[in-house]
Amino acid sequence: MDTVLVLTALIVFFALAFDFINGFHDTANAIATSVSTRALSPRKAIILAASMNFIGALTFTGVAKTITKDIVDPFALENGSIVILAALIAAIVWNLITWYYGIPSSSSHALIGSVAGAAVSAAGFDVLHYKGFLKILESLIISPFLALAVGFVIMSLFRFIFKNANLTRTTKGFRMFQVVTAALQSFTHGTNDAQKTMGIITMALIAANYHTSDNVPEWVRIAAALAMGIGTSVGGWKIIKTVGGKIMKIRPVNGAAADLSSALVIFSATLLHLPVSTTHVISSAIMGVGAAQRVRGVKWGVAQRIVLTWIITLPVSALISGFVFQILKLFF
Repeated sequence: MDTVLVLTALIVFFALAFDFINGFHDTANAIATSVSTRALSPRKAIILAASMNFIGALTFTGVAKTITKDIVDPFALENGSIVILAALIAAIVWNLITWYYGIPSSSSHALIGSVAGAAVSAAGFDVLHYKGFLKILESLIISPFLALAVGFVIMSLFRFIFKNANLTRTTKGFRMFQVVTAALQSFTHGTNDAQKTMGIITMALIAANYHTSDNVPEWVRIAAALAMGIGTSVGGWKIIKTVGGKIMKIRPVNGAAADLSSALVIFSATLLHLPVSTTHVISSAIMGVGAAQRVRGVKWGVAQRIVLTWIITLPVSALISGFVFQILKLFF
């Protein structure tokens, strides 16, 4: 059987598996606040998130094109199929490790770090598109700080606007509003995170000479959207527990402010064709919201552990993918 065809089929399989895992890994981030405040039951939240993730995934392709061509050149990548397969395996391994321990790490960091690590293992550091790669890193680094600031501002505005309002009525109103913000959050998650898998599959098709441009084939868009939607329906309760309660005690007004803040940041990045980590953005928005209410109310010890995972994800996933690439080379 044709080795290139086998490798490409394996890449499509592992890419969709990554998308599925990303769905249940990151679903928690999109619906954690609405579940923790009881604005939505877990079942309803997951159905809502799965539906909106699917719709969001089908709506945009700009981030996919960035992933396809801005880390390495898929048209000139030596052993490209093996590189991409190694990257996917490494990203999946890291995602499962962090999911098992309930740590909301970044699927985006894992995937981008893995692609870079496998490519460097295959052809050295010169293979990286430093301008595009640094642009991606900048968006990954800046977006959490932006989300922190936006969360702080929106929560401060809510506190000012509703300072004299009836507490019971306001709480009920924000709990209802959270259904809207959870839907918006899930939609923006689909517009950004599912794009990364689409970009990886398109890169693999180019490397195998099955595709000639960075335009995402329609079947790739539908398959990635379905994989993320199904993954979302599985859910990730360990991460929901961390994001939804361990960072700070969340009330409906906090949840609505955090959801709205993170959705604004993620969707802005999508419109700029930049991949961001929904995990980073949502967790940071919650911290910003908590700091606006009471700095000491944020459990900074948990936040510190999350941030540490953010920092180590990129280099660790790069090392894992470089090792996996060398193993795969023995067989292909």
